[in-house]
Amino acid sequence: MNKSVLMIVTSNAQMGSTGKPTGIWAEELAAPYYALRDAGVKVLLASPAGGAVPIDAGSLKPLGQNAPCVDRMLADEILQHSLAHTATARSQRGADFDAVFFPGGHGTMWDLPTDSGVTQAVESAFQAGKFIASVCHGAAGLVTARRADGESIVKGLKVNSFTDAEEAAVGLTDVVPFLLESRLRALGGHFENAANWQPFVVCDGLLITGQNPQSSELVAHQLLNALGPKKAD
Repeated sequence: MNKSVLMIVTSNAQMGSTGKPTGIWAEELAAPYYALRDAGVKVLLASPAGGAVPIDAGSLKPLGQNAPCVDRMLADEILQHSLAHTATARSQRGADFDAVFFPGGHGTMWDLPTDSGVTQAVESAFQAGKFIASVCHGAAGLVTARRADGESIVKGLKVNSFTDAEEAAVGLTDVVPFLLESRLRALGGHFENAANWQPFVVCDGLLITGQNPQSSELVAHQLLNALGPKKAD
C-alpha cells in the first residue's frame, strides 16, 4: 500500500502539577503502528516537542507479559529509535500525508490541545480531505482544529474518545485539564460510545475515532479500509 500516515504522539510526561508520570499508552501506539506498517503504510512519528517521547509505565509489563504488539515494540530497534527521535509536529504538514493518527495516553491531554503545530497539522489534513484518526485520549489532538469557516472540525460529525465515565472510573476526573467527551460535545460533535472498556470505533467523513485502549486495532483497521485496498507488488 503506497500510503503514508503522520502519527502524532504526546511529549508530556507528567499529569499536570500532580507529579505523577504519564505519556503514551503503549498499546495505543503499538497496535495501530504495526497494523499500518504490516499493511505497507509508511508511518512518521512526530510530537509537540520532538525528540524522545515518554511511555506511561502503567502500560508496560516485563517482556513476555504484554500484548504481543507491545512486546514487539519493546524489541523493535527501529521503532525504539523513532520514538527517541520524533520530528516536531510543527515541521510536518498534515496535507502531505494520507492520514494523521493520534495514539492516546493521558499525556496527550496537556500538550496536544496547546501545541500550534498539532493544530496546524490537523487543519491542513482536514482541508486537504485527508483522514484523521485517534484512539482514546488521542482525540485531544482534535479539539483546537478548525474548519475554514471557523467551526470545530468535529462539529456535526459523529465522534468518540475516552468517555467521562471511564475517566471517573480511573479516578482522574479532577486531574485532567478538561473532560474529553464533554469538550467534544461542547464543540458540536455527536458523541457516540459503548460501555466502559468495550472496543468501539465510529467513522464519519474524515474522522475515525476510538474509545479506549481496547479499540486501538479497530481504529487502525478502519483507517486501512478507508485508505483503500493494498496494491499488488
